Amino acid sequence: MNFYGVDIASPLLLGTAQYPSPAVLAKAIRACGTEMVTVSLRREAADGSGEGFWRMLREIGVRVLPNTAGCHSVHEAVTTAKMAREIFGTNWIKLEVIGHADTLQPDVFGLVEAAALLAEDGFDVFPYMTDDLVVGERLIEAGCKVLMPWGAPIGSGQGLRTPDALRSMRAHFSGVPLVVDAGIGRPSDAAHAMELGMDAVLLNTAVAKAGDPVLMARAMALAIEAGQAGCRAIPMEPRDLAVPSTPVLGLAEFA
Repeated sequence: MNFYGVDIASPLLLGTAQYPSPAVLAKAIRACGTEMVTVSLRREAADGSGEGFWRMLREIGVRVLPNTAGCHSVHEAVTTAKMAREIFGTNWIKLEVIGHADTLQPDVFGLVEAAALLAEDGFDVFPYMTDDLVVGERLIEAGCKVLMPWGAPIGSGQGLRTPDALRSMRAHFSGVPLVVDAGIGRPSDAAHAMELGMDAVLLNTAVAKAGDPVLMARAMALAIEAGQAGCRAIPMEPRDLAVPSTPVLGLAEFA
């Protein structure tokens, strides 16, 4: 898969929040083999542990995708993105403009506006969005070359609430990398996303809050690999009636 001219082999993107400790996070990153992690500038600045955190990520060798988590306005998101670029030295930004406090649903109007401003300023934008074709079109027009539709609200673990909408996005944006972002709760959810033809899955809470985050990280990686292989194998379509797998001809006849 290719994001803004950069080849990424692992289709699992991992968030770095809420882990029991930095050591557990490091083990989870290694266990799942991810090449790319998201980091909230606000979260790390708030707890004061930034330097050791960055050192750990550099030692592991993963690519950092800063995000604008917690931003509720265009101005807030754009300002945070510019600060992240200065700190991390990258034009990549995961853009979040939250519109609803309870569901953390994106403000799609502000999202498109912020994406256009950032793209014009040289950013490579990864927009966290709803599974809406029109919003996707507007984000592409704004300069985005990757789309990140949600599976369900952030941290909810509900899985893919509208798989048909994601399937429609895959068909409509056939040449655009699609990353399911938010809502994944179990390995089966991650496999389902890949079976629909998604290019990658971004998840955080499902691993960080698992009883064994390291084991869950590995399980997610295996599920994503299985789902991706299943998609490429072209699964059979569901049928309304049973179809015998054993032919009737050639069966023994009893007098």
